[in-house]
Amino acid sequence: MIRRTGLPARTLRARVTVLATSLVAVVSVLLLWLAWRLVGDSVAAVPQLPPGTLVQVDGVDVEASVLAEHLQEQARQRMVVAGLSAFGFVVTAAGILAWTLTSHVLRPLREITDTARRLSVESMGERIGDVRTRDELAELAHTFDAMLDRLQAAFDAQRHFVANASHELRTPLAVIRTELDVTLSDDEADEAELRRMAGVVRDATDRAERLVNALLLLARTDGAELPVTERVHLGDVVESAWQAVRAGAEDKGVTARFDLGEATTTGDPALLERVAGNLVENAVTHNVENGWIEVTTRRGDGPWVVLTVRSSGGVIAADDVAGLFEPFRRAGVARTARTGAGLGLSIVQAAVRAHGGSVRAEPVPDGGLAVTVLLPAA
Repeated sequence: MIRRTGLPARTLRARVTVLATSLVAVVSVLLLWLAWRLVGDSVAAVPQLPPGTLVQVDGVDVEASVLAEHLQEQARQRMVVAGLSAFGFVVTAAGILAWTLTSHVLRPLREITDTARRLSVESMGERIGDVRTRDELAELAHTFDAMLDRLQAAFDAQRHFVANASHELRTPLAVIRTELDVTLSDDEADEAELRRMAGVVRDATDRAERLVNALLLLARTDGAELPVTERVHLGDVVESAWQAVRAGAEDKGVTARFDLGEATTTGDPALLERVAGNLVENAVTHNVENGWIEVTTRRGDGPWVVLTVRSSGGVIAADDVAGLFEPFRRAGVARTARTGAGLGLSIVQAAVRAHGGSVRAEPVPDGGLAVTVLLPAA
């Protein structure tokens, strides 16, 4: 629990003013002390007169033996009076000047604070904008605006992702609910009808399970550190991925060509196998009857190895390629395909970035897609 007192909070403006005024006061005191010493030393250097000589000072006769002491005391009194007056003036002026300048300097900081107070999920579009100064506070304001841009993008992506995930999960759940309601309302449903209903429910459950597993994999991969780091031959993970989809490719009459050159990287074998698996699986799933697939692994330019998966398929516009890496996007459709969850390329991109690599895609002129993955060479 936060306890509040009746005293006002010590603002940064007040602290800076007190600090500046205190510093000026300390320096002024040191100067007064030095002036005191200098006056005493200067008066002590007055020439000595013969004993018994009287000297008139300010209308007062002073005996020569105490002349130096009298002059020293008189000079110090005048110095103290003038010095205290100057001390009060200088300290007061320093306090007023520090308070005024601090208010001007900290105005951008107050604007940043006011903007931060007003921000909420519904008002993430508000920004500080340009400030009057061109110093560190202006840099702080620009940094704050850039952070808000990233947060807004993250919130928008999160809302979009949750909406899409809800839509994808709602479809199999609706299928299950409909099949159960129809079958249970039929009092004459026989064993064949029950088996048919069970098959539909099982398929919908499998689809929901694949979607949930893909979401979990994407959440664990996106922005995460690699749990395991080993030397991995890309040719090996490609062969493993092909074995998983070979039967489906043969059923569609898809011809596969492989050129698996030496390409070794360092990373998590399971994630890299998922990268190759998703690319090859997408190439088969979105292919056409009697289509083709080309998979190559090779050494790239510089410290990189390259995995490329090209395949035939439907014609894809160049402007639509970038959107394929967004969650729940598929070639030519969004959230409407009967097969897959639309997370394959999103998982590929997240896994490749976790390995310090990059991925790009481009449409094949006659229809299809070519995806190229760059990974650091071992």
